[in-house]
Amino acid sequence: MKPLYRTIVVLLAVVGAAVASSGAPAAPTAGHVYVNDNTAGTNTVAAFDRNADGTLTEIAGSPFATGGAGTGHGIGSQGALQRTSDGRYLLAVDAGSNQISVLKIKPDGSLQLVDTVSSGGVEPVSIAVHDNLVYVANAGDGGSNYTGFTINAGGDLRPLAGSTVALPDGSQPGDVFFNGTGTILAGTRVNTSLIDSFVVGRDGRLTAAPGSPFPAQGIGPFGSEFRPTDSSQLFVSNAHNGGNAGTVSAFSVAGDGALSSIGTSPYPDLQPAPCWVEISQDGSYLFTVNTAGPSISSYSIAATGALTLLGSTPFASPVGVGPEDARLSPDGETLFVVDTAADALSAFAVSGGDLTELAARTPLPAGAAPFGIVVT
Repeated sequence: MKPLYRTIVVLLAVVGAAVASSGAPAAPTAGHVYVNDNTAGTNTVAAFDRNADGTLTEIAGSPFATGGAGTGHGIGSQGALQRTSDGRYLLAVDAGSNQISVLKIKPDGSLQLVDTVSSGGVEPVSIAVHDNLVYVANAGDGGSNYTGFTINAGGDLRPLAGSTVALPDGSQPGDVFFNGTGTILAGTRVNTSLIDSFVVGRDGRLTAAPGSPFPAQGIGPFGSEFRPTDSSQLFVSNAHNGGNAGTVSAFSVAGDGALSSIGTSPYPDLQPAPCWVEISQDGSYLFTVNTAGPSISSYSIAATGALTLLGSTPFASPVGVGPEDARLSPDGETLFVVDTAADALSAFAVSGGDLTELAARTPLPAGAAPFGIVVT
């Protein structure tokens, strides 16, 4: 046997033995999952590779410091962590220091802090992003408002002059969000059961819709989302009706931002405390996280926006879960849920409106009081 040939054979044998000894190959990476840890003192964002089988692998260097502070205790809101429209940055609320952090998403999914700026109010809890326009909901007394910013390609987040809309103390905004075209901005006031709706001007500033704020159709309007396939349809959970009387409202949104009820809205959930809402990218299904259950309800959405309750999926180990914000993977095959009370993430396989909980929860950093999730 010639020396070169012998060397190649030996190398191939070594590689083959190494592969055999490692067992089955790891599932390929399909994207990433990020969670706002809301840790007291130095706030962080936990980062994971999202594997094709729905499991998560912590990214080296995680968790990543935001440059601001969390509160160290649970905060009820939707959208406390968002990705910019170009996919290059994460925006995280630092509720303990009244700031917003901008973190660059590197090619390997790790994060690099770009900037931390004032939120324009007290206790930021939710962020809305459309193209280069950003709005933040601040929930703290003495500084509760919606405040606008612009963000450029370099990740610079700058206040938008004249954009702030003040809210009464005690309103407790739970969510602020754009429709798909960026022409309407909506927000929920949990404690006073009101829904804000605004037309977004070309300069990014807001004009309240006729009749805004609108009375909610239940107590504690909370998680909300526009239908991805129809920007004129808005869905809002009503979390505080008590017992198993939670509901989900469906609204038609006019060009001037005015809301009108769809069908027999609100639609029954038959579970306690439906709080967070997520809709499939094809607009066919709506999922709501029933925090007090704990369970996740599934609805089908008709072309008109009317909802049909398909059923509810309980958590396999319900004690001490405290499920909150939830996001679907871009392919719609996995629903990830932030388990605030357990400092962990749950995952459910999705088939249409059917959910199957995956076996293991993924732990989050010690001291986390997590809220807000992004899935890429």
